[in-house]
Amino acid sequence: MAQDEKIRIGWLKGMYIYTIVGAGLSGLFMVILPKKMIALNNFAPQDPIMFGIVASVWLAFGILSIFGFRSPLKFIPVLLMQLFYKSIWVIGVIVPLWIQGNLSSSDIPTIVVMLTYIIGDLIAIPFPYFFSKNTVIASEEER
Repeated sequence: MAQDEKIRIGWLKGMYIYTIVGAGLSGLFMVILPKKMIALNNFAPQDPIMFGIVASVWLAFGILSIFGFRSPLKFIPVLLMQLFYKSIWVIGVIVPLWIQGNLSSSDIPTIVVMLTYIIGDLIAIPFPYFFSKNTVIASEEER
C-alpha cells in the first residue's frame, strides 16, 4: 500500500525508545529521588507538587512508550502529545525568556534535549496516515 511506504516504523520505535529512556527514567528518578534529581540536574528549588506533576507525566510517557514500541501505530497519540507539549513549552516559555535575555547557559542542555524530541517526533510521526479517515489501527507489520 502506498500509504504504508510513508510510515517509518524504525523512526517510530526509535522515538518510543528515546522516550522510555529519556522521559521514563527521568520521571522515575524524579518520583523516587526528587531532591537528588534537583541537585544532580542543577534545577532551581521549586514547588514539590509541580515537580511531582512533571515527574509523573514524564514517567507516564515512558510507560506508554513501552506499549508504543510494541505497537507503534496504535500509540502515535503518545508521540503527538509529546510533540505538542514540548513545542508549546518552547514557544510559550523558552522563546519569551530568550527574548527577555533571561536564559542561562545551564538551560541550554535541557532546551537542546527537548528540541531533539520535537525534531524526532516530526520525522517519526506519519501525519498523513494518522489523520487519514481510512486509517486502520494496526498495519500488517504490527499484527
